[in-house]
Amino acid sequence: MRTGNRGPGGPKSGGPKGSGPKRGGRPPASGAPRGLAAKGKRPSHDARRSARASARPRPERDEDVVRTEPTRNPAPHHPVPRAAGPRKPAAPRKAPVTDVPTRAEVKAETAQVLATGVQQLVVTADENEMRIDRFLEARFPQLSFSHIQRIVRKGELRVNGKRADSKDRLEEGQTVRIPPLKLEPQEQRPRSLKADDDTLGFLRSITLYEDDDVIVLNKPAGLAVQGGSGTTRHVDQMLDAMMGKDGQKPRLVHRLDKDTAGCLVIAKSRFAAATLAKTFRSRSARKVYWALVAGVPRVRQGRISTYLAREEAYDGDQRMAVAKHGDDGAMHAVTYYAVVETAAQKLGWLSLKPVTGRTHQLRAHAAHIGHPIVGDPKYFNIKNWELPGGIQNKLHLLARRIVLPHPRGKGTIDVSAPLPPHMRQSWNLLGFEDERYDPIVDAPDE
Repeated sequence: MRTGNRGPGGPKSGGPKGSGPKRGGRPPASGAPRGLAAKGKRPSHDARRSARASARPRPERDEDVVRTEPTRNPAPHHPVPRAAGPRKPAAPRKAPVTDVPTRAEVKAETAQVLATGVQQLVVTADENEMRIDRFLEARFPQLSFSHIQRIVRKGELRVNGKRADSKDRLEEGQTVRIPPLKLEPQEQRPRSLKADDDTLGFLRSITLYEDDDVIVLNKPAGLAVQGGSGTTRHVDQMLDAMMGKDGQKPRLVHRLDKDTAGCLVIAKSRFAAATLAKTFRSRSARKVYWALVAGVPRVRQGRISTYLAREEAYDGDQRMAVAKHGDDGAMHAVTYYAVVETAAQKLGWLSLKPVTGRTHQLRAHAAHIGHPIVGDPKYFNIKNWELPGGIQNKLHLLARRIVLPHPRGKGTIDVSAPLPPHMRQSWNLLGFEDERYDPIVDAPDE
């Protein structure tokens, strides 16, 4: 008996009902058991797309070849779509690992390095007779001037257990108690060997005398001894080029005005500086100055004794003026003078010996007796006075000679400086002979 096209499993063969495909229905997915796909849940769109992608044939790749060079235009990356749901918080970005410390770390480290505890310092032989503020500057170059004044004013600095003033002088063997200090970092500037060589050459060219302890320079007019407002080139700065291997540099032991030329004494060690400073304070050093003044003093040899005090001029500049005893800041000043030669009563060559060493003492005293120094911008006080032709309008003042005992007891240092160029021109024009006898040598030392 023919059964037609119905095979086993058909509707008439006794198989399960509904096991065959329905009319117009979609065949089951590839690989799924027939008869179960219709009962299961239909796959999602993402699942079907992933299944098709996995079933798509891929080109073979040579696993032994690895490209290490970057491509010029790499293909854009298309990330797999994110599943639905709340977004996960992004992981915190890690800071790049680096060996460079932060500014805060540098500041903390600097403060830790520069901060000091309480110290007990013993005054050495080289520091004998040194002022306390100079002592602190030498021991702690990074210590600011205002900090020095503050710790002294508050009584935090003690000498042998007692309070001290910044101007007090120390003695060898004394113990100085130093409070904790917050030192300021020093700026380390690279030194130029060529600049140092040029500076050394210049200092050698103006050296009048030198030994192991002392240098006497012939300071040119116009060169400042120390720095100040707007002053970038001065003798104290130049002495850095002569710094020794032990870190010590030559020290100034007295001063000259910027526009004054002549003998300037420099100490090459702390011992020499302390000894020479004591020599100048005790007035054991004999100093002779030459000056060209307006007019001729009526008394050919004389003594000028006044009190001098600092005052502020109308232009804001400071100058010294004759004051009375007891006035605020008034200090006694004594100068001996002698007329060496004259030029038609118009100009006079004076030799001056200062007994005291006040600021601008010779310039203020010359103006006080009515014969100011030619070319003096601060103290020349004669109205309608005309400068003779051929004479330059520069300060005609020379630190001519210095005589002082050697700091090591090796006899006497006696040095004379030549006339600077502008004074040499005036001396030649006026017919003055600078080799003649100087009458000021007979003037008293007190």
